[in-house]
Amino acid sequence: MSSKNIVLAQIGCGYWGPNLLRNFSALPECTVKYVVDPSAERRLFVESNFPFSRAIETHQTVLEDPSVDAVVIATPAASHFSLAKDALDAGKHVFVEKPLATKVAEVDELSRRAAERNLVVMTGHTFVYNSAVRHVKRLIDAGDLGDLRYIYSQRLNLGRIRSDIDALWNFAPHDISIIQYWLGNPDPISIGRQGMAYMQKGIDDVVFLNLEYPGKVIANIHVSWLDPQKVRKMIIVGSRKMVVYDDIAEDKITIFDKGIDRRAILGENMDFDNPGVSQFNYRSGDILIPEIKFAEPVRVEAEHFVDCIRNSREPLTGISHARAVVSILERARMLNGEVLHHNSII
Repeated sequence: MSSKNIVLAQIGCGYWGPNLLRNFSALPECTVKYVVDPSAERRLFVESNFPFSRAIETHQTVLEDPSVDAVVIATPAASHFSLAKDALDAGKHVFVEKPLATKVAEVDELSRRAAERNLVVMTGHTFVYNSAVRHVKRLIDAGDLGDLRYIYSQRLNLGRIRSDIDALWNFAPHDISIIQYWLGNPDPISIGRQGMAYMQKGIDDVVFLNLEYPGKVIANIHVSWLDPQKVRKMIIVGSRKMVVYDDIAEDKITIFDKGIDRRAILGENMDFDNPGVSQFNYRSGDILIPEIKFAEPVRVEAEHFVDCIRNSREPLTGISHARAVVSILERARMLNGEVLHHNSII
């Protein structure tokens, strides 16, 4: 596999599908042989813009073609599990747009089938391949931020309203994936969720998700498609430094050398011996905007998938990462105004 041309097929070419198709089609030694979409309009789009790919209506031809090495799935979330399962059963590697599935049991089933056939399964958690997100990861791992205290994210917009999934399942997989990547993929100690449906019964338009992780790290995720502003921002507060990651700003990362430290005064007793008289130092140092070389995340993601196929590697957003994201979403699905605790020891 390391030297042969990788032959792909893509199922779905709707909202996000063209981005995936464009990037996979541009990879050297990689061919997108088929693009499957039931819409005649979308098939015409493929034929007009990607003449080297054959647009077809159903995916059965893909499954039966032994020349196809891998399948890219960019369809509504409810269909991800069944399509991925069919592709694995046909001996194809699988790339699935987020989320990998809608239940942990489904993720585990895909994991079992992939392991039996030695196949790669990767989920399109695109932000893990974002240069700015990776820069923050390096800061955290190097200890530049000190002890992490909390992370706050906002992913807001006016539209696009979905009817197949709510705002949590539409937007929050991005933020959960980023946080899991930054923290090293731990399991949350507790999960709390508050959401409300305004436009469609049973489909929340706005959700606040609260996560507590080991080490006294908390995270709040605010998602909404009923907001007056488009916001894609995350704030990371550490004991030494703080970071603002704004995905729609020209300068994606701003690092603040700010913080508050307890201060001891020499005397008969150290202040630390008496918490009631603690005093604090307020630090307000330099503000740093690092230069980050941007590479299109979808391109990096596509290259990573092909490399994992060629070299039989576990993807960065493979089964274990995808399972953690789906597990958090699944546990949060049944909560509203409640907190679910999983471990008692931090």
